[in-house]
Amino acid sequence: MQDSTPYAVGIDVGGTKTHLRAFADGEDIVDRVRSSTGWRPHDPGAAAGWLAALVADALPSGVRPSTLAVGGHACETPRQCAGIRDALRERLGVPALVVGDAELLVPAAGLDKGVGLVAGTGSVAVGRLPDGAAVQVGGWGAVLGDEGGAAGLVREAARAVWAAHDRGEEPDALATGLLTAFGVAEVPALGAALEAATNVSAEWGRHSPAVFAAAEAGSPLARAVITDGGRALAGLVGRLAARGVPVDDVVVAGGTVLAQPALYEAFTSALAESLPGARPQPLRVPPVEGALALARSLL
Repeated sequence: MQDSTPYAVGIDVGGTKTHLRAFADGEDIVDRVRSSTGWRPHDPGAAAGWLAALVADALPSGVRPSTLAVGGHACETPRQCAGIRDALRERLGVPALVVGDAELLVPAAGLDKGVGLVAGTGSVAVGRLPDGAAVQVGGWGAVLGDEGGAAGLVREAARAVWAAHDRGEEPDALATGLLTAFGVAEVPALGAALEAATNVSAEWGRHSPAVFAAAEAGSPLARAVITDGGRALAGLVGRLAARGVPVDDVVVAGGTVLAQPALYEAFTSALAESLPGARPQPLRVPPVEGALALARSLL
């Protein structure tokens, strides 16, 4: 393959891992996954340098990308994404596009408009107005929001357990599951256990299986938490619709909502009730496909 061959490069920078694919001569010719360690999205220069080094390491020797599109974790505003894009263009000298990682879902599904909804450790929904302006709702972190994400579900489960304790109820399967998960002996100790987390989202979120296990064991508290989580995810789509974003198609991704049928069903039921015309669909391909589609559109 000659150096003159146009290479479109797409990168999905996730919170834990980064996925790069390059397309040339009608096929994917590079597919790499690596750690996202070192990703600093709030420093445009550092982020651009990190991405440029990633591209240089992945492509064959002597080859430069013709176009580059990036979906970046924690790239939360158009201004922030534009800063990284400009630094990347200056460094590489090629057309580049940088968006939040949730914006990869719609193009990855082969759509040109719609909503991307992610419910993994956290939760966020993104879309675009008819004039092309990006809109993001949710994504406020485990302390303030992220309802329907793993960390938010654990937070709400703890609240439900505390409320039941205050009503004088005996601990049910949700309470005992959380006590075991956090390694404490009684419900009042849960507060200190949650507050002791140094990485709140990750440390709370990893205990979310306890919520789903309790629901399967028959806990009404756990089932209510999951139902409310699904309703909250549908509410994110509703907020986008209220702001004028087309929501006919809703592409859903995230390790929590796609791995837990109870949460996905709670979400789709709530969405059908609030926005009957919306069509939810789980994303069946890696989100990097969306970055590659955006990069190819720049060729």
